[in-house]
Amino acid sequence: MKITVHSSKSVKPASSSGSGSGTPAGSSKSKLIPLTVFDEANHDEYVPGIFVFHPPAPPVDALEAGLAKMLAEYRHWAGRIVTVEATSGKRAILLNDAGARLVEATADVALTDVTPLEPTPEALRLHPSSDDDGAEGELMLLQITRFRCDSFAVGYSMHHSVADGYATCTSLLAWGQAVRGAAAFDPAPVHDRASLFVPRDPPLVEFEHRGAEFKPRAEKKKALDVVGDGNEVVMQTVRFSREFVSRLKSEASAGRRRPYSAAQCVAAHLWRCVTAARGLDAHEVTKLHIAVNGRFRMTDPPVPKGYTGNAVLWARPATTARDLLHSPLRRAAQLISKAVSGVDGRYFHSFVDFASSGAVEREGLVRTAVSSELVARTNIEVDSVLGIPFYDLDFGTGKPFLFMPTYSTPQPVEGAAFLVPEADGGGGVVAYVPLYRRAVDAFASCCYSLPPPVVVDARL
Repeated sequence: MKITVHSSKSVKPASSSGSGSGTPAGSSKSKLIPLTVFDEANHDEYVPGIFVFHPPAPPVDALEAGLAKMLAEYRHWAGRIVTVEATSGKRAILLNDAGARLVEATADVALTDVTPLEPTPEALRLHPSSDDDGAEGELMLLQITRFRCDSFAVGYSMHHSVADGYATCTSLLAWGQAVRGAAAFDPAPVHDRASLFVPRDPPLVEFEHRGAEFKPRAEKKKALDVVGDGNEVVMQTVRFSREFVSRLKSEASAGRRRPYSAAQCVAAHLWRCVTAARGLDAHEVTKLHIAVNGRFRMTDPPVPKGYTGNAVLWARPATTARDLLHSPLRRAAQLISKAVSGVDGRYFHSFVDFASSGAVEREGLVRTAVSSELVARTNIEVDSVLGIPFYDLDFGTGKPFLFMPTYSTPQPVEGAAFLVPEADGGGGVVAYVPLYRRAVDAFASCCYSLPPPVVVDARL
């Protein structure tokens, strides 16, 4: 598949009186919006993804005009992240209307020639990168690629320090709404990063956040060359049918009045399968990292549905490989559910109080949210967009028939899995699981089995 780029331009916000975080688009006055404690604790990286649509493809002019209209309201995506020396080097979003990147491209094949489309190195050319020629530090980069059959792909790379998955989705949906001529955005965007996460007076740090969201700054280690000898990371795409997910929920929730969620049950199953495929020793501790959305947990004040920044922390259930693999599936689901329940409103407010106390700066702490470090060798990260309406993106010609995450690193991070719903909305789940090539066969023999086969041995 050859991708030819025809144009790459910076799209600035349309002049308007939209709220846009406080200053009308087109104003000569720039404004600094400090990153919140949630923004600073989150992954400092671009998060890419790809949507694929059936024909007809909308005109690029309409997509560009809609993007400009969206940026007039969501001005942070047209800004830049800067370091503010006057605030001890803290970062902020500079609302300077510098613009978002829009790339127009074509593919020399019909979509059927590359179906099924999966997050392979070839597919990475369907979304832009902050390292591409012409990129200028944009926080939102978009690419429209037309196939010979007039199907089209929309790829994005958006900075995680600006927004979490939910806010990224609502921003993209707003772009589609603008292209369709909507008079207002739904949900209504809320840009107030200053007043939502104010520490309590007096502060009340009820939980330990050192070792959870923060850690001591360590000396950077030289990256290991892990390519070759089975250490190449390859993406495994696993499609769990609605029936299989129902069986997982039934197995994991046995004896409970209320079943665990599909995300928790699939995460529990993957945790076991990846652990078995890696061949960990029985006594080794394995940990699962799973995001928890604070929008539904913080109530004083509540976080509006349309909040446009980060409001996510993580649950981290842990146990030994032996306990995980030699106990029923419900054991893993129980561990996950208990850990997620523990990241409640009290925990979120405790995090705000701790992160705002000055301890992070005094002690030289840094974020733990670095995927390559979170999942190193024994752990797994599961990011889920089940329940986040990415499939509602519509530019006026219909919703996508495929949405998939990709990656911005030279190869995907081993053990950092991603869950998305099947496009038909029927309850199936697609899991994208990066694994070392040497573990692929063992994982494949496990992932569609219930219960998965395990080896009763000291080394699993």
